[in-house]
Amino acid sequence: MKKNLTFLVLLMIMHVAKAQTTASLTVSGKSDHQISRHIYGHFSEHLGHCIYGGFWVDSSLNVPKKDRIRLDVVDALKKIHIPNLRWPGGCFADEYHWRDGIGKRSDRPKMVNTNWGGVTEDNSFGTHEFMDLCELLHTEPYISANVGSGTVEEMSKWVEYFNFDGISPMSKLRAENGHPAPWKVGFWGVGNESWGCGGNMTPEFYAGQFRRYATYARDYPGAKLKRMASGASDFDYRWTEVCMRDIPLHMMWGLSLHYYTLPGDWGHKGSATSFDEKTYFTTMRKCLLMDTLVTKHSAVMDKYDPKKSVALAVDEWGIWTDVEPGTNPGFLYQQNSLRDALIAASTLNIFNNHSDRVRLANLAQTVNVLQALILTDKEKLLLTPTYYVFDLFQVHMDAAYLPIQLNSPSYTNGNESIPAVNASASKDSTGAVHISFVNLDPSKKITVTANLQDVQWKTVSGQVLTSGKYTDINTFDNPNKVKTAAFNGAKKQGNDLVVELPATSIVVVTLK
Repeated sequence: MKKNLTFLVLLMIMHVAKAQTTASLTVSGKSDHQISRHIYGHFSEHLGHCIYGGFWVDSSLNVPKKDRIRLDVVDALKKIHIPNLRWPGGCFADEYHWRDGIGKRSDRPKMVNTNWGGVTEDNSFGTHEFMDLCELLHTEPYISANVGSGTVEEMSKWVEYFNFDGISPMSKLRAENGHPAPWKVGFWGVGNESWGCGGNMTPEFYAGQFRRYATYARDYPGAKLKRMASGASDFDYRWTEVCMRDIPLHMMWGLSLHYYTLPGDWGHKGSATSFDEKTYFTTMRKCLLMDTLVTKHSAVMDKYDPKKSVALAVDEWGIWTDVEPGTNPGFLYQQNSLRDALIAASTLNIFNNHSDRVRLANLAQTVNVLQALILTDKEKLLLTPTYYVFDLFQVHMDAAYLPIQLNSPSYTNGNESIPAVNASASKDSTGAVHISFVNLDPSKKITVTANLQDVQWKTVSGQVLTSGKYTDINTFDNPNKVKTAAFNGAKKQGNDLVVELPATSIVVVTLK
């Protein structure tokens, strides 16, 4: 009996040893740039129930509202201090004609949303309504202008309508519609996905179009534009090459990149809620390709712009799965699991670590579409696991980037392996250091020992986001299944930091 008991204890010790592993991290206390808060931006397209039924609801719906803007959605986003909001698209932007969305609502013409579900929209949510939303959110607007089916004049006059403070036809029209003062909007996208739904252009043709549109999208006093060129999809490095070669650097603030993490392929993307470990692993491997994409597109940009004056703007990213069963396939409504939170955190760590070039990004999308932060059902509202990632990571906004070197164990599935741990670090204006960790391994705790060079600190605190299974989701019946909690797995050991990361977890620690 005694021998059997000893054998069982040994087995347990071996199992614990196998289930734990270690990683090492070096954090430099010296920084040469900030992590732009605009990396933590969001996206609101006229797609499904993001605008209509998300931000902008029926006047009869029994929720707090200002006009028809849903205020519980606004309050949730204010808590995480979203820095910018991209609108009206997406593919929708290149079929949107802004004059249809101003003036008396009952007089606005209806339109067919040909990209997303073929639904008819009444244009009740337009320029003034979007700017009211941004003012409530205390966020910067990012306008995507119509290049695909629009004209140079149309964009030029929209910029004038937004930004000119003086006597002109567009400023007069703006005042007649209830807003005498200009809004002075800085971020402007010159088209969207011009290689595809935005016009099926070649990069050479688009670069010429950008130069035309950007010329007539004027800077007005106090309203200097940050013009964004429509950049590449995924691994199309040639598109980046041509844009950097053919567009004068002074004409563009940023060049965009779009990349979505697909568990499967475009024909069958995979379920948002029902997947095995093999699919989980494949999804995380594809997520981490963002690092390769950013590195290689940045290298192309460096050839033409070694001083990094032009930002790489990843203004569409996130996981894209099959829609939830029984929903309109054109509305892109999907659930949001712990897996998706791990994708969000890993991607934000990548952006932080490339923040010398990546200075703006937009998760797709904010409410009820793709990797949403918020889901609504009539009066009900829930925060997704991804929402809590942005809550945790807001400590990095406008903080000084701290370079890191990470030695991670592997997470292996079959014949493939990926790094199990990723991380990034920053120092805020008070001197506090924040380190965000992600453990992708679903079965192993990982202990990270961090050597903090030139960082003086006495105390550590933290928060963790994890759950029992990577398929766990928040539902309207159980909205708090996956949410942040206090983290007590970090300690000071000399001047080193030792952190025990639970399996499939996101941990942010603060050192003071």
